[in-house]
Amino acid sequence: MTVHPSLQTYADAWTHSVESIAELVKPLAEGEWNRRTPCPGWSVRDIVSHIIGMECEQLGDPRPIHTLPRDLYHVQNDFTRYMEMQVDVRRHHTAPEMTSELEYTIIRRSRQLRNESRAPETMTRAPLGAEQTLELALRMRAFDVWVHEQDLRTTLGAPGNLDSPGATIARDTLLAALPKVVAKDAGAPPNSAVVLDVHGPVEFLRTVRVDADGRGSVDGSPSLGPAVTLSMDWETYVRLACGRVRPAAVADRIKVEGDQDLATAILQNFAVTP
Repeated sequence: MTVHPSLQTYADAWTHSVESIAELVKPLAEGEWNRRTPCPGWSVRDIVSHIIGMECEQLGDPRPIHTLPRDLYHVQNDFTRYMEMQVDVRRHHTAPEMTSELEYTIIRRSRQLRNESRAPETMTRAPLGAEQTLELALRMRAFDVWVHEQDLRTTLGAPGNLDSPGATIARDTLLAALPKVVAKDAGAPPNSAVVLDVHGPVEFLRTVRVDADGRGSVDGSPSLGPAVTLSMDWETYVRLACGRVRPAAVADRIKVEGDQDLATAILQNFAVTP
């Protein structure tokens, strides 16, 4: 138990997902580590490398000194370049090297979390030399490992944990980005509402309201006359919001009611992860 119970939810979700990932990859043959995942540009090995690298940074380890190849098409800005460093430096590691480093990193991080005594608002290291609160750092690690667990499950044909503790954190993290998607990116008109109805292992109904000044907010109360209602299952919502699939590829899993042009604009801007 951490000193601050508000952090325990994130620590528990992280533990559940990262240990699930370790179990998923432990039996993989060498060639299976090279399989492509829904995460653009990344293989199974790359995702595990990313998780190891990000947890090592939370532990305070120095970043690797490494020059990236110039032909990585998915590396297009400073953020993706930053993330790719921990991945590319491990691209030639063997399966035993990957699993042993992952297990060792989980042990170190778990020990750190068990002994965590800092306040949630303590500023900690973030990507690109920035800082973030400890609470945000733990929430984003819980979110990240759950999403990547799902990437691996999709690739390896091992579905599961769509309703695990990390799924709830993913729901809240993705919903927080929805007002910007609807109001700013998709340009929903002032004084309008858009309803999102999600069913499956994680169920919820949320309304994004755009005020007279064009600012968006989200709440759990229904709207009597929404401009658009989007209905889909939880897995489709996650894959769309995390940029794992394009709307056209899952059109048969999305029910659209109302303004078709606005619905199209929302779905085209639905991906909110970097």
